Amino acid sequence: MDLRSSREDFPLLRGEAPPVYLDNACVTMRPDSVIGAVERYYTQTPACAGRSVHRLSTAVSREMARARHSLATFFNAESPSEIVFTRNATHSLTQVAYGLELEAGDVVLTTDREHNSNLVPWLQLERDRGIDHRVVPSHADNTFDVEVFEEMCSQAGDRLAVVSLNHVGNLDGVSLPMKEITSIAKDQGALVCLDGAQSAPHMRIDVADLGIDFFACSIHKMLGPSGMGVLWGKEEALGKLQTIMPGGSTVSEVTYTGMSYLDPPARFEGGLGNYAGIFGTTAAIEYLSRFEVDEIHQHEVALNRIITDGVRDLPGIDIIGPEDAALRGGITSMLSEQVDVHDLAMLLDETASCMLRSGMHCVHSWFAAKGISSGSLRSSVYFYNTEEEVRTFVDSFSDIVNTLCAAG
Repeated sequence: MDLRSSREDFPLLRGEAPPVYLDNACVTMRPDSVIGAVERYYTQTPACAGRSVHRLSTAVSREMARARHSLATFFNAESPSEIVFTRNATHSLTQVAYGLELEAGDVVLTTDREHNSNLVPWLQLERDRGIDHRVVPSHADNTFDVEVFEEMCSQAGDRLAVVSLNHVGNLDGVSLPMKEITSIAKDQGALVCLDGAQSAPHMRIDVADLGIDFFACSIHKMLGPSGMGVLWGKEEALGKLQTIMPGGSTVSEVTYTGMSYLDPPARFEGGLGNYAGIFGTTAAIEYLSRFEVDEIHQHEVALNRIITDGVRDLPGIDIIGPEDAALRGGITSMLSEQVDVHDLAMLLDETASCMLRSGMHCVHSWFAAKGISSGSLRSSVYFYNTEEEVRTFVDSFSDIVNTLCAAG
């Protein structure tokens, strides 16, 4: 599918003067097919799955099964029953953290550049249950230090319970060498959980090839509806998890004194599901599957090179992470010494309709460790962005920075 022509599938990108949307690491645009699928649920089958036997309920149940099958194929899972519907990657990662029932002294390793979704649950378990959470420091350019990681795994020994890492950093776009990491962690008998919120939309994910135990992602970052996430887990690993969402649809038998839980994935999907979101998820996965993922990645890197070359020499601007744009995928996060990043974001929106993210990007810990209180300005591209758009951003950003710095 042609990347440029795909813009016509996105309502906000049609017309004579669409905005320059460069906040895709936060949430992506949705194509007509996804919007139509959500509408189809509400207008044609606005019922509950699995609890009634009438035709509307049956139609929703079938769509849920279809969505699981699509996701299992997309991630090369062994079975659709390994796919759990959640609210987002945060929900998925929290389910893993609390579902494992870790004990005091169990060691959990994360990196020093984790999204709060993959840090706060472990910090909370450290406070409440006494687990031993340890942080693996990165190289100076934010790339992963395999030698330090291997040493920390060895030091933890048989108490190493979980290695939980971001696959691609939303702070800097840096990818981790997951097959090597997984091999090291497995040598110590640890479970491996992967925060794939920033990798699932941009690269081919083969959970079997990665050798991991859990994979979490957010559908709203991959063309789908908000309020939808996915947790994939190996059948054996899911079978050992306790649910953090008990209640309706999770149990097979209940008495006044006890209950029996259903097998995964139902065990983890308590309460009424986000059926409209599930309809939209199927449409999003089907839409994404029309593209060659390598082509998407190459396009994003090409755009990011233009951005990198255009901003790296501006006064008071420093790029977080490696200098080479190819090592940052579609993300460029910029520190600003002289101008507040929120002011820059607002000026870009008001003067050039360029929409970027400003702030901590939910990686507060990294900024706190560096003594940076203002955060950064982040551009993040996707397949529907164009060279003209990123050049518009670079020109507008350069004018704003140079003008404000000259004014002093």
